[in-house]
Amino acid sequence: MPDKLVIVESPAKAKTIGRYLGKNYEVTASKGHVRDLPESNLGLNPDTFEPTYEVLKGKEKVVQELAKKSKGKKVFLASDLDREGEAIAWHISELLGLPQNEKNRIVFNEITESAIKSAILDPREIDMSKVEAQVARRVLDRIVGYKISPILWRTMTKGLSAGRVQSVALKFMVELEKKIAVFVPHKFFKIFAQVGEDRFSLSQIDGKKFNNKSITSEEKRDEVVHELSKANLRVKDVRKRTSKRNAPMPFITSTLQQGAIGELGWSASKTMKIAQQLYEGIETDKGQIAFITYMRTDSTRISSVAREKAVEIVTRKFGKEYVGSVRSAGKGKKIQDAHEAIRPTYPENDPETAKKLISGDNLRLYTLIWNRFIASQMASAEYAVTDVQLEDENKKYILSLTGERRLFDGFERIISRSSKSEIGRDYKKGEEIKPSKIEFEEDTTKPPSRFSEASLVKELEKRGIGRPSTYATIISTLLDRKYVLRQSRELRPTLLGSIVNEFLNDYFPDVVDMNFTANMEEELDDVENGAKKWQDVVQGFYGGFKTDLDQIDKKIKKGELRIEFLTDKECSCGGNFKIVFGRYGGYLKCQSCEKNESVDMTSFTCVIDGKVLLKDVAANQKMEVEIDEKCPECGSALVKRKGRYGEFIACSAYPKCKYTRNVRIDAPCPKCGGVVEKLRSKKGKNYYKCSECGELYWNEPAKEKCEICDSRLFLKIKRGGKKVHYCEKCKKEFEMEEG
Repeated sequence: MPDKLVIVESPAKAKTIGRYLGKNYEVTASKGHVRDLPESNLGLNPDTFEPTYEVLKGKEKVVQELAKKSKGKKVFLASDLDREGEAIAWHISELLGLPQNEKNRIVFNEITESAIKSAILDPREIDMSKVEAQVARRVLDRIVGYKISPILWRTMTKGLSAGRVQSVALKFMVELEKKIAVFVPHKFFKIFAQVGEDRFSLSQIDGKKFNNKSITSEEKRDEVVHELSKANLRVKDVRKRTSKRNAPMPFITSTLQQGAIGELGWSASKTMKIAQQLYEGIETDKGQIAFITYMRTDSTRISSVAREKAVEIVTRKFGKEYVGSVRSAGKGKKIQDAHEAIRPTYPENDPETAKKLISGDNLRLYTLIWNRFIASQMASAEYAVTDVQLEDENKKYILSLTGERRLFDGFERIISRSSKSEIGRDYKKGEEIKPSKIEFEEDTTKPPSRFSEASLVKELEKRGIGRPSTYATIISTLLDRKYVLRQSRELRPTLLGSIVNEFLNDYFPDVVDMNFTANMEEELDDVENGAKKWQDVVQGFYGGFKTDLDQIDKKIKKGELRIEFLTDKECSCGGNFKIVFGRYGGYLKCQSCEKNESVDMTSFTCVIDGKVLLKDVAANQKMEVEIDEKCPECGSALVKRKGRYGEFIACSAYPKCKYTRNVRIDAPCPKCGGVVEKLRSKKGKNYYKCSECGELYWNEPAKEKCEICDSRLFLKIKRGGKKVHYCEKCKKEFEMEEG
């Protein structure tokens, strides 16, 4: 009979850990958070901000089971090692009535036998500073969401939200879209001299570095081409040097997301979902195995044991000369450095070995992580680089060429990098050169590139907005709210997102201020480090926030707050339409004749100087969103499109490839386990149908099961847009896990 109970968050994690502990241990799962702020009210003391917690809907049975199993047993709280995990451990401890100073908290960076047994032997008290940092974040997010969202509902439409961090990310994208909208391109010319196989490019004119403003007219272009054609060119300089390319550091959360987005074409949320599976453990022929270390981290550190294993693998596969020196990326101001980098738990399981244990997306992400980790411990690649400059007799023009030849591949044996081609011949200083031709290329200046998920994560990390555990949730929330949409891997703000951003800029400037939000993240770090009290951080924020709230509340009571935006779209009467909001959301209304028209609030546009750019929206945008799948017929990316009868999936290569299908949901059919498709009735109501057994559902089936009767749950959208799980058999609602 077990006399010790280990509590983790997920059943998969419980199953993996259960392999390594003896018969005296029982391992069970809380299935995520069990307690939170109430749904029906603010849940905070108005003076002290002290939170009031209640057991989440649907988790009553879980809490009862934990209490029953823990009676008379030594309890170990083994939730994740970040703030969120520490808070889960504390909530469970409070609900079970465990002694406050008891050493019952165990943490580990990887789920391996040695790590789990070491943690069991070295329990500690719950880190209340870390818990308080999570409490502060939760309270701040509750204040912002609970106070601003209802204002958005009253002034615009139901279902909108304004998160403390997501609003700053939205501002990044909206401000970038404004720059793109006002960008005016101009053409320019690049000049080249062909010498055998080598192509020199014009790099200086009259001592000034060549740029896209150097040659912008055809007259200037022809003048330069003519002068270079007649000039006597000589080799001004030949420089030979050796260049090293250092191996990349191991993955952290942000770089893992960027790598998976770039190389696998995934979203940030899918990347973290698969990484979570690899961390918690996957059922294999050899039992439940965890394949990677904890995946929410901003540290590039690795353990000495992991380093030794990597050195052993590199030496065996490639030789001693391929082993790199121990490196550190340094600890920046915004880095918490709480745990190791993301790496394989068993580095000896290379991708070929892992292929026998896992497959599909799990194998693809594991291969990416394994390659990056082993490459990070390898020697630098070395190149012989040659720089050659040509100059005319009047010393007016300089043309340049750089070539390189790899001397040692180092880490590039595993991760290849693009390189410049080798120079075709030797050049000597002072040598006269006669190009075979002088030619030009016309180019056009480009607007700034829109954010992809990868570049947005990089920007959030660079600016100190959010933390590793929040990046994917920030993006998925903005996508769910349709403040931004994904198009050909770009994240584009919608009309709705642009208007919400303008509203927040005008009435809650601190909420969308980048520096204010970044400083708030640092203050939360100070709470975790014990340097500040969480109540002081919240009070410091609330002072200015309440001033903004009071001002907008006065305007609402006086009827002075009405969200309207003039557009550049003209009515048939000659007047301009403006966007106004009514009972069913935004629509167009002519400011002259008051004619009404509908408007697609998910169209791609922005607001410039208070005016919405709608004139050419319909003609210039493709209403499609790329998804994480490839076409089964031609291999091109699949996209989600809007048609007459709602959304459908189509091949991006249309009209060359005409593959289409219905939208599928993630959850299997509750009746037969088949694939469920999303359809729309003639009256415009969504419904769901199993493609195998034909069963119809009016609510979307979910993956989760009811805690009470074990029936399959359904997704239900309540007033205000809040999503909950719903059991049709018990007629009960259950809170959904965040993220």
